[in-house]
Amino acid sequence: MLEDPCPPVQQVRQLEGQPFNGAAADTAPGYGARLASTAFGIPSLPRWCVWVEPAAAEVADRWEQRWLNAVDEALNQWMPLLPITRVSDPSRAHIRVQRRRPPRRQLSGGWRASNGRAVLQLLEVRRNEVWRLEPGVTVLVSPELRAQSLQATALHELGHAFGLWGHSDDPADALAPVQGAAPVLSPSAADRLTLEWLRDQPTRFGEPLQPAPAAGK
Repeated sequence: MLEDPCPPVQQVRQLEGQPFNGAAADTAPGYGARLASTAFGIPSLPRWCVWVEPAAAEVADRWEQRWLNAVDEALNQWMPLLPITRVSDPSRAHIRVQRRRPPRRQLSGGWRASNGRAVLQLLEVRRNEVWRLEPGVTVLVSPELRAQSLQATALHELGHAFGLWGHSDDPADALAPVQGAAPVLSPSAADRLTLEWLRDQPTRFGEPLQPAPAAGK
């Protein structure tokens, strides 16, 4: 019997504090030197389990279907580059993609609205009776966009979710904060190079946690 690649969560504990604590590397190919890391390494997994919010009813309306199509196409663009499993149960997912506009954030210059956002949490998760350190990511993609902008936004935020926690300064890259005249609908050569480097870096995410020592030992 094959092992379930995305077992459901049995128990979860969120680690306190800010998830990021420094740069992933001083020098790296692509824009790897611009990425953030955590105290446990880059938040990356050998395989990602992804849940996408379904339509509210059994049959999606035209706006829900447009959003679903854009997110599906964005996921399809990342799938050849890393192992991804789609799940229908959010308790099985590391990444949850939701259909809503992110709340505005207060920055030094005032309030800022955005079309998408990825939020990382550092979690200790028990699945199949084994505790592991996992990144838990919520991805918000606003439905109030044109189809290509929806796909570009989903592609960008999913790139963050898959470990690219930073931005490129090249508008031709999916992880550029401001893209050029045409939306970027597929990962660029720099996106691919950076992701390949990232997935080769050591990390404690996905590894079984060591049991706590017995009292008096």
